[in-house]
Amino acid sequence: MERKSGMGVSVVYRPTTWSYIATLLLITITLTIISLSSIQVFTEGLMIPPQIAIIAFYISLLGSAINIPLTYIKTVEYGLYYQEINIFGIRWFLPSIGLRERKTLIAINLGGAIIPLAISTYILTRLPQTVNVYMKIAIATIIISITVNKLSRIIPGFGIAVPGFIPPLITALTSIAISMIPPKCNPAFIAYISGTLGTLIGADLMNMNRIPELGASMVSIGGAGTFDGIYLTGIVAAALTLTLI
Repeated sequence: MERKSGMGVSVVYRPTTWSYIATLLLITITLTIISLSSIQVFTEGLMIPPQIAIIAFYISLLGSAINIPLTYIKTVEYGLYYQEINIFGIRWFLPSIGLRERKTLIAINLGGAIIPLAISTYILTRLPQTVNVYMKIAIATIIISITVNKLSRIIPGFGIAVPGFIPPLITALTSIAISMIPPKCNPAFIAYISGTLGTLIGADLMNMNRIPELGASMVSIGGAGTFDGIYLTGIVAAALTLTLI
């Protein structure tokens, strides 16, 4: 469903059902129970105030249903269509194969892309302004991007999917290993930034050239099958990092 505001900006909402709402409510209640440990991850590991941590935690999850359109991509493909012929009042539908144009909407997901990018930008502004820190984040991001890209799968008619729990584990281990290189630094920063950016780049951006294979009417950056990977990679990777050190 697409809704347009007075400023001409449209927002695509993912179709919801009562079962989806019930599942979302159950997840929200579960997140409320574990919110104390999550707040600790954000405040101690990433230096984000508790208020911002709680808001980001819930809005990111709820925002997974909102996709903001960016542009359209046109692809030409072979397809089956029927040509109507009228002979002496009798209509015939003859199958034929020919080229047809498909328009695919490219959108960006609020909870799976915009909010994680905003949090990563905020964390970057709080980091020590040293080349060493930025280099470690860049190296970790490259490693995770390549790994996630290898793990991602193109699902025709649906989108791009990545395993939910494998990227977070890889992110945590990579961040810990890189953070131990002298001079040592907090692995939580590396885990969240490289985990979210790496999953976003590896799953979505590096697969943009494969959009024609999807055959989908919409491709959501940070949404659909990649939201779980991005969301869990950011949150779980930071938690795993703080747990393993």
